[in-house]
Amino acid sequence: MNEIIKGLYARKSMRVYTEQEISKEDREMILNAALQAPTAGCQILYTILDITDQSKKERLAELCDHQPFIAKAKMVLVFCADCRKWLSFYREAGLEPRRPGPGDLMLACEDAVIAAQNSVTAAESLGIGSCYIGDVMENAEDIKELLSIPSYVYPACMLVFGYPTDQQKERKKPERFALSDIVCENDYQDKSGQEIRAMFEGRTSGMGYDEWMEAFWKRKYESDFSNEMNRSMEEYLKEFLTVFSK
Repeated sequence: MNEIIKGLYARKSMRVYTEQEISKEDREMILNAALQAPTAGCQILYTILDITDQSKKERLAELCDHQPFIAKAKMVLVFCADCRKWLSFYREAGLEPRRPGPGDLMLACEDAVIAAQNSVTAAESLGIGSCYIGDVMENAEDIKELLSIPSYVYPACMLVFGYPTDQQKERKKPERFALSDIVCENDYQDKSGQEIRAMFEGRTSGMGYDEWMEAFWKRKYESDFSNEMNRSMEEYLKEFLTVFSK
């Protein structure tokens, strides 16, 4: 197993950081690593917001499901799916581009998240911990205002970075499923009830499958933050869907 593979296996979300600052050199290395990521048609359909304003970090901590550790992070990046900048590029050449559609948004989200993962891997190699914050998709109106996000730009994900405490380093990484549980050869294959229960055997903290799954369902799928993310996404999609109503 080479060093890159070892790093991928070892990496886990870190949510408590020391007071050690991330150097300017390492910040730039993390950002430049993001830019090396694959991108659809070399378009780089994303913009990275480097949040250095402490008041903005504190506001993001509140808007993103009240998570104080976000404000304490030494580096905060918001990766925006950006369908706007190419409109400017085209118009500069005297062209009249169509409005971006949902397909453009999905492609831009892919670009943004791939770049984000590159930055995570780079940070890990430098001994810097990271944590994805999916909650940046919540509270669309407030997030857009706080970060001056214009039309056809969507905050696909947020990452926070810092040097992890010893407790975070020693914390056990959640166990992943087996390949056979996740990988389907050639075609999508639904699992039988028996196969589903076998997947979760030993993963339900001593609870029965039904009891554990109901608790997880309430905490995640039916949670307030999940419903708010869906509402926010619907708001963003409205501007991308207008192309089909004209």
